[in-house]
Amino acid sequence: MALLEVDRLKVEFPTRRGTLLALDEVSFSIEPGEILGVVGESGAGKSLTGAAIIGLLEPPGRVSGGEIRFEGQRIDNLPREKMRAIRGRRIGAIFQDPLTSLNPLYTVGRQLTETIRNHLPVSESEARQRAIKLLQETGIPAAEQRIDQYPHQFSGGMRQRVVIALALAAEPKLIVADEPTTALDVSIQAQIISLLKRLCKDHGAAVMLVTHDMGVIAETCDRVAVLYAGRVAEIGPVHEVIHHPAHPYTQGLMGSIPAMDEDRERLLQIDGSMPRLNSIPSGCAFNPRCPQADDRCRRDRPDLMDAGATRAACWRVKPT
Repeated sequence: MALLEVDRLKVEFPTRRGTLLALDEVSFSIEPGEILGVVGESGAGKSLTGAAIIGLLEPPGRVSGGEIRFEGQRIDNLPREKMRAIRGRRIGAIFQDPLTSLNPLYTVGRQLTETIRNHLPVSESEARQRAIKLLQETGIPAAEQRIDQYPHQFSGGMRQRVVIALALAAEPKLIVADEPTTALDVSIQAQIISLLKRLCKDHGAAVMLVTHDMGVIAETCDRVAVLYAGRVAEIGPVHEVIHHPAHPYTQGLMGSIPAMDEDRERLLQIDGSMPRLNSIPSGCAFNPRCPQADDRCRRDRPDLMDAGATRAACWRVKPT
């Protein structure tokens, strides 16, 4: 059974000028121990999908349709208190900026031990030992001394390691990681990504990795879901999506990645920009930017369909 199932999820934002549909029937699943990448341009709905799963949608945003099931249990309609018990204990979260995830007034040790004791039946000293072990696992040197320091005494990369330790503190089954390396420099990014992969393998946790960086996806993930304008454009095994993309949008994303073995003067680019929520075109939302669009693309909206080893929401996909 899938660990997480997202089925036709809709998220909307009521405004004075009408209701904006930010996620429109997004569906995917994550298996135990799997790393699923969620990728797309800014505004595609990646972070919103993660926020909906962990129950942290910013008001007035709300889930208006579909279901989110975790370990077979529906969680999108739970009361706030019940969702809070799941978040942290069974679903961990890693956010983009470690400074917003850590309380500057408390030592990292206090934050870790409180999280552990909130979710696991352990004593204060056991929680402290577990916190030190987590800091050691995440690669923080001299963890016994540094546990009593405050967040501002850590570098950006070290703070993100603390946040990963916090996310793993209660041994969750799933971690939602929202752009966990964006604020870090490239050499630190690689360390954090390999750390996340190793820890999740060691702890048996699955990961939903939200990012706009295809390099991170290629390096880390088992499967990838490509989002465009609040819908899944393509989903499949990471190797297939990168090397044999079926959707024109995915093809454009892949064409914009520099290849070390090719002598290209210019990278490909996708003309135009992501549509605003109040002006999403009819038919396929990508049609104004798509070089292959025809009348059907402008009229009818495609659902995901088989496209070889992946599934793509495109009328141009040849059935196999």
